[in-house]
Amino acid sequence: MVDSPLTSSSLRALLVQCRSAPRMEAQEQTCFLERTRLRPDQFQTVNVARGDDPTSVSLDEVDALLIGGAGKYSATQTYPWTDGLHDLIRRAVDRALPTLGSCWGHQVLARALGGQVVHDPDHSELGCGWVERTDAGAADPLFCQFSSRFQANMGHHDRVVELPPDSTELARNDQPHQAFRLNGAPVYGTQFHSELDAKRERERILVYREYYRSALPDAETVQRVLDTLADTTEVDNLLYDFLVTFVARPHPSVVPATLHPADRTGALGLASPDDRRRSSPRPA
Repeated sequence: MVDSPLTSSSLRALLVQCRSAPRMEAQEQTCFLERTRLRPDQFQTVNVARGDDPTSVSLDEVDALLIGGAGKYSATQTYPWTDGLHDLIRRAVDRALPTLGSCWGHQVLARALGGQVVHDPDHSELGCGWVERTDAGAADPLFCQFSSRFQANMGHHDRVVELPPDSTELARNDQPHQAFRLNGAPVYGTQFHSELDAKRERERILVYREYYRSALPDAETVQRVLDTLADTTEVDNLLYDFLVTFVARPHPSVVPATLHPADRTGALGLASPDDRRRSSPRPA
């Protein structure tokens, strides 16, 4: 694990998963640990695909909510746990809890807050692709650190076609809504995988190849997608920067001009998460 000032704090994060295969459940946890640079004991996990009830989850003792991918589950469908998961998301938003959804998490977040998600295998994105930051992204305290055009690892065939009310698009490519933020709150969604580097995406693609058979019909196509994966992308630091910006520092009135330069060596003065772990209404 990379040395991180976050591991010396009392910060705690809740990771919502939707993974029925134990191997991929564990792999996803590893991915989020690597990208956030947290210790395993700083993570609490809830896996709706394995029977965990999101309605029973308390947010009182967590500082951030992270929502991962899903493999074979679609954000367009309604499962027995869907309403409870949507309620958990809305509870997090109501208390302005820093929240970030990646891929399926991005889609679930959008749907829970009033956006629209469609199943669209004809526009699947697999491998590493280019994404363009919007003007709003350039002014955002998290996405301002990205180049105007950056690479990200992807794997989806559902997508957000309409953002929730009172939200702003931060990034796009040929498809809109590659990233968004809820206005006035530290709530983000990224269609690209903010938790995957090339090695981890390669593992995912090989496991879920059958699920993406329409986009990966033969071995040659699979290899071509694997060859596009970038060893390092600007997305690699996104989850860490998210926690530093919105958990270790005040939110949501953070603006680029007030941010200190990110110190990748870990020399940051961090506010105690215990000082911020409280129920607070979403700012107007």
